[in-house]
Amino acid sequence: MSLLEQINADLKKAMLERDELTRDTLRMVKSELLTLDKPDDLAVLSRAVKSRRDSIKSYIEGGRQDLADKEQAEIGVIERYLPKQLSEDEAREAITAIVAELGVSTKKELGRVMKEIKARFPGQVDGKLAASIAGQLLD
Repeated sequence: MSLLEQINADLKKAMLERDELTRDTLRMVKSELLTLDKPDDLAVLSRAVKSRRDSIKSYIEGGRQDLADKEQAEIGVIERYLPKQLSEDEAREAITAIVAELGVSTKKELGRVMKEIKARFPGQVDGKLAASIAGQLLD
């Protein structure tokens, strides 16, 4: 079952159960998937989570915890469709292995390492975390 088919099925279920949060979140995600020509499903979902995390930060700074909580709940809905995220320790172990395998040692080669991380672990490692870990490992 494709991601769009799964979202459609879950959207129908949310509508029948009158789950407004899930319904509205899935409608937004579906809209994003349909408006792009050939979307990378993981990239669309990851972008949706990232934008909500940015919103949470803004809402908390503005004293709007209620809106931050809503955004966090939406992240929970979207993450159902993303692969399981690696923990920081798991990511560090994987990135260390990639650096050793590629035989890179300078920060000039960070792009090569990041490309390999994204290829091997699509949607499983946060980009900022991966860049931070790889930067620490490279001189």
